Amino acid sequence: MTHVVIIGGGATGLSAAFWLRREGVAVTVVEKGIVGWEASGRNGGGATHAVSPLFAEEQRLWPLMDELLGYPTEYQRQRVRIGLSRAQLDLILEGVAIARRQGFIAHELDNRALRELVPFVSERAAGGVLLEYGGHANPQRTLQAYAWAVQDSGGVIQQHTAVGGFETAGGRITAVRTDQGLIGCDVVVLAAGPHTAQLAAKLGIRVPVAAARAEMVVTEPLALIRFGGADGNGVYGRQTLRGNLAYGGGAHEWIDLPDATTPRPVNSPVMQSVAKRVHELFPRVAHARVIRSWAGVVENTPDGRPILDRLSGPDNLVVASMSSVGFGLSPASGRAVAQLATIGRCDFADLSQLRLSRFDGLAADWQHQMGWVPWVHPKEAAA
Repeated sequence: MTHVVIIGGGATGLSAAFWLRREGVAVTVVEKGIVGWEASGRNGGGATHAVSPLFAEEQRLWPLMDELLGYPTEYQRQRVRIGLSRAQLDLILEGVAIARRQGFIAHELDNRALRELVPFVSERAAGGVLLEYGGHANPQRTLQAYAWAVQDSGGVIQQHTAVGGFETAGGRITAVRTDQGLIGCDVVVLAAGPHTAQLAAKLGIRVPVAAARAEMVVTEPLALIRFGGADGNGVYGRQTLRGNLAYGGGAHEWIDLPDATTPRPVNSPVMQSVAKRVHELFPRVAHARVIRSWAGVVENTPDGRPILDRLSGPDNLVVASMSSVGFGLSPASGRAVAQLATIGRCDFADLSQLRLSRFDGLAADWQHQMGWVPWVHPKEAAA
C-alpha cells in the first residue's frame, strides 16, 4: 500500500490527508507543534478566492464539508465586501468581475442597502457588494474537524514531531527524519507553511517564500447581524456565532525563522493597525472592547500565488505552499494535493500556473528587492 507522509498539520496538509484517506491511502501527518496552531487556525476564516484556479472547486466543496468530515466547520455562505472609498470599491468590483465571468452572482449595494445588511458599517462608505458565493467558516472548528476525520478514517497524526531531514536513494525520498525517528514513505507532501523553504533546502530545492506575522483581534460579543461575513478597508474576518468580531489583515510584519520554532508574541503596532482599520470600517461599534488577540505566521510567494506542484526531482515530492490563502482554499487544495500525490496531476483544475518552475529565474535577493525583510532597529543595525 502507498504511504504518504505529509509534513505540516495545517489546513492544506490535513485536508490532503482527509482526501487521501477517502481513497484508502495510508497517511502520516507530521506536525512540529499542535495541528492548526499556526496561520490555519489563526485567520479570518474567509472562503472566497475568485482569482484561484481552484475557486470553482472551493465553492462546490465548502457547503458539503460538514457532512463529508462528520464534524461542524460553522461554514456560512455569502459575503459582503465593503468599499469605504470609491478606489476601494473599484478594486472590489475588479474581483467581482472575475467571479462573474465564471458564472457566479454578486449584487452591488449603495450605502443605504449596505447598512441594512451590515448595520455596523460606516455611513460614509462608498458602497459594497453582496456575494452570492464565498462565505466563511470557523478556523479552529474546521482544523479540528479535519484532524478528527483523518483519525477516524485510520490516518496517523504525529504532533510535537519536528522534521530534521530526509533519506534519499535513486532520486526519491525513502524516509523522513524526525526527532522521533525515521518514517518510511512512498510520497512526501511538503505543506509546512513558512518552514517549507527551510525543509526544501535540505533537498537542494529552492522554494521562494517569505515569512510574515499575521495578526488577529477579537472584540467582546455584539448583537448578531444577518451577514456576519463582511470585510474591507484592508481587513478581513467575520462575526462569530457568539457575536465577537474576529478580524485581521493590514500591514504584515516580515520576520526571520532561523529554526523550527515560531515566534508567538503579537506585535502591538500591527495589532493597533488592525484595530484602527476595523474601527474605520465599523464606527458604530467603536465602543466594543478588544478582549484578545493572537499571531500566526504565514508564507508569501513573490507573486502572491500558491505553489502546488509534484516535482521531477525528487520525483515523489509534492510541494504545497499556499501563500496566505491556505484556509479558505483548503477543501479544494487538499483534494488537488491528494491527486498530485497519487496520480501526479489534478484532474479538476489547471495547476500549470502554480508550478514551482515559474520562479526558476528569480534573483537570489528577491526579498530585499521587494522590501520584504524584517525591520531592524537602527541601534541594532549599527551594533
